[in-house]
Amino acid sequence: MTLENAAGCRILVVEDETLIALEIEAVLEALECVIVGPVSTLDGALRLVRDAAPDAAILDVTVRGGKSYPVAEQLLARGVPFVLSSGYGDWALPDTLRSQPRLNKPFTTAELEERVRFLCGEVAKRKRTLASNRPSPS
Repeated sequence: MTLENAAGCRILVVEDETLIALEIEAVLEALECVIVGPVSTLDGALRLVRDAAPDAAILDVTVRGGKSYPVAEQLLARGVPFVLSSGYGDWALPDTLRSQPRLNKPFTTAELEERVRFLCGEVAKRKRTLASNRPSPS
């Protein structure tokens, strides 16, 4: 994926550790993504999913207020791609989320960039599919 494909991609950041949130923001800014958040609480994340309509998301699994599973479920229902960020293995995830892309903590900047490019690529594919399924004007 080229840098241009990441530019303008609206990514929700759900992370309750300030230093990690800052690292994610720095990578997103370098890739010219639009940062939605960051937010550190479950309630805040649910509000942004509802009100900000992100293209994609990076979800810390455990945030203030609980697990980010309800956020992930809403994103799945809307077809919005996301990665789960956690230091725990798959065993800690509900069955419905075990197949989702992961960003294992601690992660490197290169791993984060790779995941962001993946997300933005998925967003681009989704937009192309939606555009090709629209009826053409008569």
